[in-house]
Amino acid sequence: MFIQTEATPNPATLKFLPGKVVLDQGTADFRDPEEAAAQSPLAAHLFEIPGVTGVFFGYDFVTITKNDASEWHHLKPAILAGIMEHFMSDAPVMASQAAGREADAGEEFYDSADEPIVATIKELLDTRVRPAVAQDGGDITFRGYKKGTVFLYMKGACAGCPSSTATLKHGIQNLLHHFIPEVQSVEAV
Repeated sequence: MFIQTEATPNPATLKFLPGKVVLDQGTADFRDPEEAAAQSPLAAHLFEIPGVTGVFFGYDFVTITKNDASEWHHLKPAILAGIMEHFMSDAPVMASQAAGREADAGEEFYDSADEPIVATIKELLDTRVRPAVAQDGGDITFRGYKKGTVFLYMKGACAGCPSSTATLKHGIQNLLHHFIPEVQSVEAV
């Protein structure tokens, strides 16, 4: 088994591509070892590696976030071994199929009168933003829309990324405003 790695815009995260489907639906973002232990054998194993502070699963990748004190050249071999061992054992990535579905950070919120605007926002996010963000080892999902402001939830490499503010303000905000003039700003939740 050959696992590729890719740098992300966030220096504290690294993207691992095992050449296999990791999650066939949705994403899973773990920032807590106890939560990971309850939901994912793979995430639990990766959190056992000293220095790992976050594990994110996408369709065909795993993004690992490290603490500031750790160096990638020390962590990378243990992470590669952990991912390889897991996939070679044919153990499930998630403890149950339901756990593989995206755990939302709260309910969506918007006024029912804004439903056409929200539908367009979601379509643009799904077709133009999320595929690009997944290339960088993260995900961005819709949380809400209120008075011209779109609220988005950032996961994986996007969470805590130094360039995420620029991505939100200059990339996503400009894209959404171009297609939907009612959108005035974009905020992370």
